[in-house]
Amino acid sequence: MADDDPDDRELALTAIQESRLVNELRFVEDGEELMQYLRREGRYREPKDAPRPGLILLDLNMPRKDGREALREIKSDPVLKHIPVVVLTTSKAEEDILRSYGLGANCFITKPVTFEGLVDVVKVLDRHWLQIVELPPEPSDHEA
Repeated sequence: MADDDPDDRELALTAIQESRLVNELRFVEDGEELMQYLRREGRYREPKDAPRPGLILLDLNMPRKDGREALREIKSDPVLKHIPVVVLTTSKAEEDILRSYGLGANCFITKPVTFEGLVDVVKVLDRHWLQIVELPPEPSDHEA
């Protein structure tokens, strides 16, 4: 999950625990850190420190590199482009929705205003993206 708001990150973690999901959730605070994580750069050099995510939850409005820029980079990278990206943001702007899908987002969700709503979203994301949908395998070292 890439989100600069510590409260939103904490709520997401609590919602995952409340939903009884077993999936590990890792956090980065902006698009720059997200790209370092995905490319295994800097403090994320070791594969154990940056396992490939099965799904990216991406906020749009972050410092340094916003979600739109990170989404563009992810979807233009031959190794990363297959990772599903769910935009999870406070924006309801039609421009953000259209631009996100145009950049390759797999889904656009406006953050719920209640904790219960967030728990519901987490459950739906888990069911859809982690239980129903067949995701591509992680590329082998010779493909990366």
